[in-house]
Amino acid sequence: MTGRMMIAGVGNIFLGDDGFGVEVARRLADAGLPDWVRVADYGISGMHLAYDLAEGFETTILIDASPRGEPPGTVYVLELSAGNSPAADPPGAPGGTSAALPLLDGHGMQPDVVLGMLDMLGADAGRVLLVGCEPASIDARIGLSAPVADAVDRAVQIVHSLVRAADADSSSDDGSGAAAVAGARTTNDEGG
Repeated sequence: MTGRMMIAGVGNIFLGDDGFGVEVARRLADAGLPDWVRVADYGISGMHLAYDLAEGFETTILIDASPRGEPPGTVYVLELSAGNSPAADPPGAPGGTSAALPLLDGHGMQPDVVLGMLDMLGADAGRVLLVGCEPASIDARIGLSAPVADAVDRAVQIVHSLVRAADADSSSDDGSGAAAVAGARTTNDEGG
């Protein structure tokens, strides 16, 4: 058996395509994933997610609508690094600046805010991946646009591939399972 994995759907269902992560998590909840995988819909509750992640997970997969300039409905996988945490002061800033203020927003779901909260708690989310989808619209409305709704099934398939890869990594212990994310655009958090 592999280490524990958290799959967290995030977003606001009242802002159109921002509800992408919530819908993917809803579909994954009944997908028969292994018992070492926890799937949850966190909506806009970043503080709740940070506290749950503080329990300790080997891998965290965040699922969210995230604009990157691609055509609407494009699904991609990013590996996030803890170095982007807002809890750390930016270069050249005097200590104790307001860089950590976003952490006080209990509804902040930006990955850097959640990871910054984990830093404050002295916890680690393990390896953090973002399964993102390019939104078409995040206007005030309920329901996903057609291209984003079509992308939900693709995101579910990608998450299943990531779970299988984590299981393969744990079985072989050589990291080769990471290549199992077939067809997903995988980049790091610096756009590479």
